Amino acid sequence: MPDVEVKKGESIDRALKRLKGKMENEGIIEEMRRLRAFETPTQKTKRKARANAKRNRNRFRFTLNDRTPKSDDE
Repeated sequence: MPDVEVKKGESIDRALKRLKGKMENEGIIEEMRRLRAFETPTQKTKRKARANAKRNRNRFRFTLNDRTPKSDDE
């Protein structure tokens, strides 16, 4: 569980925002939402497919610049 120390002069709202960011990065909020209600096998398959599609889009987007064709002039 991530912990956040409130710095001197820092508002509670800002500390809560930092805590929420840490929890989001560790996947705690997503897991909490997922476990809130029962997920059918069909919903689980669709969720995993969406996650894979998003991962592949990002992978393609970041590797697209590496695959630029070289011109004959070089």
